[in-house]
Amino acid sequence: MLALTFSQLKSHSRRFIAITLAVLLAVAFLSATLMVNASTKASLKASIGQSYAAAEMVVSPSYERPLTLADAEKIALSPLVAQSYPQLSVYAQSDLGKAALGASLRNLPEHPQLQPVKLLSGSWPANDTEVTVDEVTAGRNELTVGSTVSLSGPAQPDAASGVDTEPVLAATISGIMAASSNPIDQGTAQFVGTRSAVEQLGSADLAPEHITLNLVAGTSTSEAKTALAAALDRPEGAILTTDEMTTQMVASFTGGDDQLTIVLLAFAAVALLVATLVVANTFSVIIAQRTRELALLRCIGAGRGQIRRSVVMEALVVGLVASVLGVAAATGTMALVVGVLGQNPDFNFAVLAVPPSAVIAGLLVGTVLTVLASLVPARAATAVAPLAALRPADDVSVHNAGGVIRLISGVVLLLAGGAGLVAGGMTANLPLALPAGAASFVGFLMAASLFVPKLVSFAGTLARPAGVPGRMAAENAVRNPRRTTATASALLIGVTLVTMMMTGAATARTALDSELASSYPVDMLVRNIPGSPRIADSAVAQAAQLPGVKHIARLELVGTVESGGTTLDAYGISDADAQAVLSTPGNRPSGTTAVIPRNFFSDSVALTAGAQSTNLTAVPSTTDSFAAIVSLDSFVPLPAGDPLYQDTAAPLWIAVDASLDANAALDLQSELASTLGVELFQVDGAVLEKIMFNQVIDLLLLVVTGLLAVAVFIALIGVANTLSLSVLERTRENSLLRALGLTRGQLRGMLALEAVLIAGVAAVIGSVLGAVYGWAGAQSALGSFAEVTAVIPWVQIAAVVVVAAVAGLLASVVPARRAAKLSPVQGLAMD
Repeated sequence: MLALTFSQLKSHSRRFIAITLAVLLAVAFLSATLMVNASTKASLKASIGQSYAAAEMVVSPSYERPLTLADAEKIALSPLVAQSYPQLSVYAQSDLGKAALGASLRNLPEHPQLQPVKLLSGSWPANDTEVTVDEVTAGRNELTVGSTVSLSGPAQPDAASGVDTEPVLAATISGIMAASSNPIDQGTAQFVGTRSAVEQLGSADLAPEHITLNLVAGTSTSEAKTALAAALDRPEGAILTTDEMTTQMVASFTGGDDQLTIVLLAFAAVALLVATLVVANTFSVIIAQRTRELALLRCIGAGRGQIRRSVVMEALVVGLVASVLGVAAATGTMALVVGVLGQNPDFNFAVLAVPPSAVIAGLLVGTVLTVLASLVPARAATAVAPLAALRPADDVSVHNAGGVIRLISGVVLLLAGGAGLVAGGMTANLPLALPAGAASFVGFLMAASLFVPKLVSFAGTLARPAGVPGRMAAENAVRNPRRTTATASALLIGVTLVTMMMTGAATARTALDSELASSYPVDMLVRNIPGSPRIADSAVAQAAQLPGVKHIARLELVGTVESGGTTLDAYGISDADAQAVLSTPGNRPSGTTAVIPRNFFSDSVALTAGAQSTNLTAVPSTTDSFAAIVSLDSFVPLPAGDPLYQDTAAPLWIAVDASLDANAALDLQSELASTLGVELFQVDGAVLEKIMFNQVIDLLLLVVTGLLAVAVFIALIGVANTLSLSVLERTRENSLLRALGLTRGQLRGMLALEAVLIAGVAAVIGSVLGAVYGWAGAQSALGSFAEVTAVIPWVQIAAVVVVAAVAGLLASVVPARRAAKLSPVQGLAMD
């Protein structure tokens, strides 16, 4: 029988192409997921570990006991240590001329071997008034060697007067260095100066963040750990190799959990499930086509076990070959991705890691999946007696035991899971909604064979106007209900998940936008600092002309509002300005109302403006992030001579162009700070948060859609394979139709309509299910902190249905061409 198995694989290799492709893609997805996990950790190690990459060991402080310069001295004097570097850092505010940024200044190591980053141009600082700056900050702010910058450190008490003052370091840039890829340093300007310069901005008793060191040749790390632990009177756990330190920090960053891997493995499981359906369906068709052949083998002495083992052996060989190709494809794809990322300076730390688990899991899962998917068809191959092998098997329906059991199980899961999904959505309980939704979907798939063929048959009425090919396509599409259901179910799974993510993303985007609009009533605002000078009108006018700025409103202090013993500052805004910058009408005051923070419980407030007091109706705002707001059209600002006016700077509210992307918004933030003469941290607002959330949602939707596209593509392979095998199965029938006058074009049209009917029905059902699941998922995930309103992206869902139908049409091209190419005489002569 082994010889028969290989003979079948060789002579009918085309029949197994779809199985190979389906398993290859699923295995590639699984192996790539495990490689992504390993590569992410390796890249994170390379990124975080950059601070220690030039050293052999690291001494780190503990929460209870920080490092001291005395510890650094002891390490430097140890006979086992060749070089050491106590890293001192101070966080400062930098004035770069073009912008003011948060910055870090660290000391230059005494030994160049321990320098963690490379010098790209210029030289390292030679005195206390020179610094080097990272290339990202230099490029963004047009800094070159010879430029001057000003760094101000944390306020410290002056030795003479005792008044807190900010130490300032005026320095010249002596060189440009590579930017650190350590996430801790990302987002800040990075400077390196002398130790005296760092102490000038900080203090003379700065504690080292860590101490890196290289050992004397021939010294083991275990020996060094023991000796240094004794010298420093610290546990050996505080003295680690650079690899141990990096691993520890990676664990602290990830929390020890591989959430990304879990998410990706979930999508890999979807791809594997769809591949299993395709494999099982394909083997079922192949076995059905070989019924007479297998019956003949039984008649000449082959036993049931031999037939079953022959089918399983075919699956084993095909699964193993496909799995090997899948692992190879995953490795090549990951190598390409890492290579492309490595060309980007921001990701030059990207590392490819291929763990043994990725190879073993890919080979094992792919092979076992194929074998398991073939067991039911293999059993079916021996389920009937040889002389009864030509009798068609009953399809699953409500008229046989299999149909009844499947119907009852599916309906129970569908109802119970649906109830749990509704309950989870109503109570915003994602842990309940997630398994309940999965159970309801499994129940739907179990019961699908009872109604999917009927829906395909109903949709077939739309093809009847196409004449004989249309009527025959409608009949052929449901000739084998079990095969039709399996083919449609594979595509239905992918489409459901794609539309679920689209609906969930659209609903989540609307909910988050609404919540952000409530928490941040304006796009951007310049926060006031008590005692800071008033921003000049000329600066405000200049800022209003910046690209991306639609309107700037200045709030003026009118007085105070009081209710129940609580007093708040009251700012005024003109009705026109409120209309321009406040997107939520409920946040706009009128002549008789005062908009107060939502946590300020009161129905009315007393506005005190100078010597005048006025009672106003209190309207709670959607946020508690600003003081009381009244209308400048009804109340006048405090005069310039008022003491309260002198102590408070009027804030600015800014409306910006909604089309700004993240980079443009950040640039605008810097330009506003520079133009208005304020610190960067004073410029804040909803637009920055909204862009960040929308970018995350868009990126996740793009990634998820791309991942699910793998499952959809596998399902379409199943559609094409079903048609191909159906063409082989109906060779004589199609040839007879050709002999009776059916043209080649009509035959191709008939097969195309079959594919479109199956793919179209699956896409429509999947879209409906996906919309329901997407809304329920968003409600259960976000309902606890945001008002969730179902948002159905009709255009996107319609596009999914159209793409699925067109893809089904394209899947029919090769089978239809093969069927039309065969002459009627040759087809009728075939057995």
